[in-house]
Amino acid sequence: MRADRRPSVRAGFLAVLASFLALLAAGVFGYVRRPLLPSSGVKPPAGVDPVRLERHVRRLASSLPRDWDHPEALDRVAAYIKRELEASGGRLSEQVYGVPWWDQRNRKVVKGPFRNVIAVFGPDSEERLVVGAHYDAFGPFPAADDNASGVAALLELARLLGAEPPAMRVDLAAYTMEEPPLFGTSFMGSAQHAAKLKKEGVRIRAMIALEMLGFYSDEPGSQGTPSVLFDLLYPDRGDFIGVVTDHSSRPLARPIKAAMRGFGLPVYSITAPPFVQGIDYSDHGSFWDQGYQAAMLTDTAFLRNKNYHKPTDTPETLDYRRMALATEGALQAVRALASRRSQ
Repeated sequence: MRADRRPSVRAGFLAVLASFLALLAAGVFGYVRRPLLPSSGVKPPAGVDPVRLERHVRRLASSLPRDWDHPEALDRVAAYIKRELEASGGRLSEQVYGVPWWDQRNRKVVKGPFRNVIAVFGPDSEERLVVGAHYDAFGPFPAADDNASGVAALLELARLLGAEPPAMRVDLAAYTMEEPPLFGTSFMGSAQHAAKLKKEGVRIRAMIALEMLGFYSDEPGSQGTPSVLFDLLYPDRGDFIGVVTDHSSRPLARPIKAAMRGFGLPVYSITAPPFVQGIDYSDHGSFWDQGYQAAMLTDTAFLRNKNYHKPTDTPETLDYRRMALATEGALQAVRALASRRSQ
């Protein structure tokens, strides 16, 4: 997820005011969706393995640094992801690209190569689902939650979709270059992927970004929100999983939440314009830019996890039991979306 912003008091006030006016204009309940809590009968994960999740997180977090200045290290991570996806039965491909840049002497160079690793599960179909998670990290940090946790969940989805294929084609994509300095540019791995799919005329039923799924807290006051307005609508304990959409992707929120019920985690969603802080801070934003419907599943990142973009974002800080519940919910959301009739 992108680097934290540190707005001034004035800028913070203007952001809150802008958020309030936008929400008011559209109708608060048109943008912000109330929570869908778990059913009373909590079911354990059907197959997601917390031990496997932790193993993946530790392997990725030990691969340092995973930033854009070290493409050779990123290639080693990509090779690990590729082996795991292939072992799960995925049909593999890579999207390799370079990034034009200017060095310290103001000479134009090409940085990279950088690569997305993509695995296909299920039958060929006119439409497809895309589930993505970025494997690069901000700076030289372990980045266990951001975003080794999302990649670990992606690899568990691969294992389970390989054992029981989905009803339609599902592309699992491990993305590079989500973090600064390329965040928000056409050289994000997800931006390269989404643009390619759009150019080829591929129909995407939904894209789901797995962005930071491992950090939870039961302490009062452990959960932040983008502004005081949202404090009225969401809990102050960081014990839930979030579903994030923009207005055009709003139809995804309800089926995703419904599929994620019953696995032990409350599920809250927000549908808001991208200028609200954090709404577009991951790979789903690249698909919004291409006109595709997309959602982010997240533990809310810096709004909860104070280790965000710090050396303290380590594997020991994550809750793998609840991360497994979130991953199981993601799996069921994928299966539910794959089983729906084409809209």
